[in-house]
Amino acid sequence: MEQILVSACLLGQPVRYDGTGRRSHDRLFEQWRTEGRLIPFCPEVRGGLPVPRPAAEISGGLGGDVLDGRARVLTRDGSDVTGHFLDGARQALEQARSYGVRMAILKEGSPSCGSLRVHDGTFSGRKIPGAGVTTALLERHGIAVFAEDALEAAAAHLAELER
Repeated sequence: MEQILVSACLLGQPVRYDGTGRRSHDRLFEQWRTEGRLIPFCPEVRGGLPVPRPAAEISGGLGGDVLDGRARVLTRDGSDVTGHFLDGARQALEQARSYGVRMAILKEGSPSCGSLRVHDGTFSGRKIPGAGVTTALLERHGIAVFAEDALEAAAAHLAELER
């Protein structure tokens, strides 16, 4: 049975920057949870950041740029938390590899987990197309990442993996 790395907040764990969770009640998500497929992980917490914590955004690029040293992850007051994001991404990859994970469902919009959109680095609420740090690292290593609102596509990918 294929395992799926999943943002811990999507299982309701209160690990988001504001101390909340964002539990998904989608039918497919609940099915996979019941089947024991979901491996919860929060890269920001595992990277050493507290809960709650100041909101952070990628400044100067996207997740891949952070991996390549061309962009940073900053809080609104300018504190550089890039190292925490990189540590968390590496631990997510290590966790995925230890379970043989080939796909992940991560929280959209997060500077770690966003797969389609991330905040633009200005703390204005504006989002731009692109991936977060953890998503970029997982994808570089062949792990398909889906947003929590793309579960039909994730289910199709899962079916393909299990053929």
